[in-house]
Amino acid sequence: MNAPYNLLPEIWLWGASLVYLLFLVPALFTAPWQKFKRSELSHVFLGACVGLLLLWHITTTSFPGLDYHYIGATLLTLMFGWQLAFIGFTLVYVGMYFNGSTDWQSLPQNILITGLVPILFSQLLFTIVDRKLPNNFFIYVFINAFFGAALSIVIMITAASGILLLGEVYSFKKLAHDYFPFIPLMLFPEGFITGMLISIMVAMVPDWVWTFDDYRYIHGK
Repeated sequence: MNAPYNLLPEIWLWGASLVYLLFLVPALFTAPWQKFKRSELSHVFLGACVGLLLLWHITTTSFPGLDYHYIGATLLTLMFGWQLAFIGFTLVYVGMYFNGSTDWQSLPQNILITGLVPILFSQLLFTIVDRKLPNNFFIYVFINAFFGAALSIVIMITAASGILLLGEVYSFKKLAHDYFPFIPLMLFPEGFITGMLISIMVAMVPDWVWTFDDYRYIHGK
């Protein structure tokens, strides 16, 4: 979601700013900053943010507020946890503001819908899978990365569409005709790219994926 600031009522922007701060403050205080004592990991985090910023420029827009592009919320969540993923999305959107791709007034609402919603879903899915299912490499990659990323897009689109419907920006008929039919085209690339990148990293550089424990999932078997 990259809605311009004048697309929704101004009071909604203030409400989004409040909710954004309610999540940003605990994210800043509980994020595992100690891991950045290894400069390599800080470079990986910043590199991931820059990579997302570049990927987000490969996008199409059917109408304002709803875009088609790779999101990467599940990828950042699995790599760094929900706190740093949320902070990372903030950095990406700030970068988009400075290159003229979005408005500063709409940053909180866009970060909440495009970032926080799929991030929290991905974190919840990982927690459930980690507690309820066996510690298995293929379960981690296919459920958390492949299917988790695809499902996170469904959750995000549902939230974005619901906001635009409640704000009377678009009618359900218009969304059903011009937007919903293309959703399947977004699910597979999101799941495939996320699953592919996570698979490569846990095989080659598992330290880059902080939710992955190579002893639990591989060596301890």
